Amino acid sequence: MAFEVEGGTEAGIRVMNSVRLCSLAENLGAAETLITHPASMTHAAVPVEQRLATGITDGLIRLSVGLEKPGDIIEDLRRALEA
Repeated sequence: MAFEVEGGTEAGIRVMNSVRLCSLAENLGAAETLITHPASMTHAAVPVEQRLATGITDGLIRLSVGLEKPGDIIEDLRRALEA
């Protein structure tokens, strides 16, 4: 799953720093919920124009949903988005 946050890179990093349940990761593939901000992590070295052309905006966040209780994941994201 991926979603866009308003505020670009600063907002994306703020969400990454605000989650508690989701683990910060560059590789999305595990039993636990993982979250990544491609513009500052996996695609940081890719020129902005190239990232934007492929849909990787500064506010894009990717989430690989794990086996935790859905309500716990939702609450973690809600709290991080409000931060």
